[in-house]
Amino acid sequence: MQTNIDLQGLRVAVTGGTSGLGLALVRQLTAKGACVAFVARTATNVERIADETGAHGIVADVGKKEDIYPIALQVTASLGGLDVLINNASSLGPVPLALLADTECEDLEGALAVNLLGAFRLTKALFGALAASAREGRDALVINISSDAAVNAYPDWGAYGASKAALAHLTAIWNEEAKADGIRLLALDPGDMDTPLHALALPNADPSTLKAPELAAAEIIEKMLDALPVRAQPTAGAHA
Repeated sequence: MQTNIDLQGLRVAVTGGTSGLGLALVRQLTAKGACVAFVARTATNVERIADETGAHGIVADVGKKEDIYPIALQVTASLGGLDVLINNASSLGPVPLALLADTECEDLEGALAVNLLGAFRLTKALFGALAASAREGRDALVINISSDAAVNAYPDWGAYGASKAALAHLTAIWNEEAKADGIRLLALDPGDMDTPLHALALPNADPSTLKAPELAAAEIIEKMLDALPVRAQPTAGAHA
């Protein structure tokens, strides 16, 4: 795994940026020189992480339609454009987890609102900024954080799994459609992590059996770099 990655000048937006994988991404991206804007719902947490990392914090809820365009405006204004969007914010749906027959319609709607519609709406709102980056000869990439629950039928995970499955297929379709604009879209599964979301879903799980979010973030960043052809090109004078 690379340890000396330089992301100087890369403009990245991360949703769900104050805990778990999102927080690890914000910390590692800023430490490697990226210009980062992140989104989360709790103002005190946003302020704390912004102060810690130097990233631009945005208080909003990606599950709310009315918050999407204000998020997009703040992202592009604070970063001067956008190269990478990481749709990381997630909702389990019902807590405690429930069989689909016992899942309230509102809980399914809540999972879809964040995991699918939130990612769709924010990507759509920022699509022009990403396309502009591609036209300028920069990289343009959307990473949607998925899950093995998108492909495996786990009992009790119906709302979450269905929303992530829809997100994964939406990503694949949009990646084909966006090629003409120079934008790539990837759905990445970080694995089972020791995060507040996982603890909420499975409070009795042994943390030692779970991946640290810091490791998952490092793996996501490596995959991100693999998908950034402009940044991967050697600079003038560099040794092959």
